[in-house]
Amino acid sequence: MGQRQAEILQELQEWLGTPYVHQASQKGAGCDCLGLVRGVWRAVLGQEPVTVPPYTADWSETDRQETLWQAAQAHLVPKPCEDRQPGDILLFRMRSDAVAKHLGFVSHIGPAPSFIHAYSGHGVVESPLSTPWARRIVACFEFPERTS
Repeated sequence: MGQRQAEILQELQEWLGTPYVHQASQKGAGCDCLGLVRGVWRAVLGQEPVTVPPYTADWSETDRQETLWQAAQAHLVPKPCEDRQPGDILLFRMRSDAVAKHLGFVSHIGPAPSFIHAYSGHGVVESPLSTPWARRIVACFEFPERTS
């Protein structure tokens, strides 16, 4: 495992137990799935590349725009999902007919894969990357290299 992967995983461990709070991104205080990615970005890479505008729980659903996927493609590095490694970011479509709008970090690969995510009603947790979760994955990304 590379140094950056180890740094991401160490940071994620510190987020476990953070309560789920819509639109928040503060370790220990609250975050949603996007807020978890934002908070880990700040810890590992520094300042966020853009200011995230306010969003509702049902954002993008009515207009069917893949807003989160487009933002991920703009700021993260896409990679084949079959090549995912610990520290990579997974994008999920929670229903087959819905836009992709859930994110999580790969924490383990192999015979017992898992991921860390902020999940409504549960907070930041590590979950098995079971078949029901795995079939919802639509894209995989990694953080870009540091620029400074």
